Amino acid sequence: MLATIDGVLDWPALKKIRKAVAEGEFVDGQKTAGFRAKRVKHNEQLSHTDASRKVIDKMVVDALMANAEFQRVALPKSLHRPLFSRYLPGMDYGLHVDDALMGRGEKVRSDLSVTVFLSSPDDYDGGELEMASPYGPQEVKLPAGSAVVYPSSTLHRVKPVTRGERLAAVTWVQSYIADPARREVLYDVDKVRRRLMNAEPDAEETDIAFKIYANLLRMWSDL
Repeated sequence: MLATIDGVLDWPALKKIRKAVAEGEFVDGQKTAGFRAKRVKHNEQLSHTDASRKVIDKMVVDALMANAEFQRVALPKSLHRPLFSRYLPGMDYGLHVDDALMGRGEKVRSDLSVTVFLSSPDDYDGGELEMASPYGPQEVKLPAGSAVVYPSSTLHRVKPVTRGERLAAVTWVQSYIADPARREVLYDVDKVRRRLMNAEPDAEETDIAFKIYANLLRMWSDL
């Protein structure tokens, strides 16, 4: 399931992150690519040792974890430290799949990939995030502060930037529910139970919907 989430970062947070990124030290993006992805990764990333990283990493993670829609979509157990990517004209990231295990030392299984857009779509041409799907390629280019969440198992790419500068924060989620089909079932059941809660809070069917959600989560969750 692919989900877009508006307004993950509000304007004050977005402004602070963009300022820190603009003043930061960038390195070749291939330094954080897997051995096969290095062949097709042509971008820059904010250095892990940049002085601003601790603060802006936390801002992105906290904003995602505080977002109700992100919680419903991802059922996050843990998040990998974000990467801050920059694409200038001529840069792209060719077709690839994200590594299954992320991090040094203690690993995070990458169930879901998340891109938080830091640049406005008007700031650059090209640079669409394109994902393969059974229905053909799907392209995403969102307003600054919005995010897209999609299965890390998906082949995807960032199309070449032809004008301007594309900035994004990218992170990965280890979900309490590893199976994407089960996550989608839980998302759908949650939507039904919330609708029933608003329409018929005292109805027996509302209690049953909450029971179904809780018991599916209990059966499927990976602790």
